[in-house]
Amino acid sequence: MEARGVARHGDRLRPVEDATTVTVRGGEVVVSDGPFAETKEWIAGYDIIACDDLDEAIEVASKHPMARFGKIEIRPVWPLGV
Repeated sequence: MEARGVARHGDRLRPVEDATTVTVRGGEVVVSDGPFAETKEWIAGYDIIACDDLDEAIEVASKHPMARFGKIEIRPVWPLGV
C-alpha cells in the first residue's frame, strides 16, 4: 500500500475487551464496557482522537453529534513500537 501511495493511516486496535461505548440519551451520558457492534449494526464512520486517558476520551465522545443518535465506540490503539 505504501509503494502504491494509497495508504493514509493505519494502526492496530486493542482487543474488544478494551472497548468502551458512549451514548447520550435525554442529555445523560451512558458509558458501557465493550464494543457496540452486533451483527445487525454497522459502523458509519470514524474519528481518531488523542486523549490523555479514558475519562478524557469519554468526555470528548459524549460531545460528538452522533452520540445523541447512535453509539460512539472508544477503541484504544497499541502504542507504536509495541
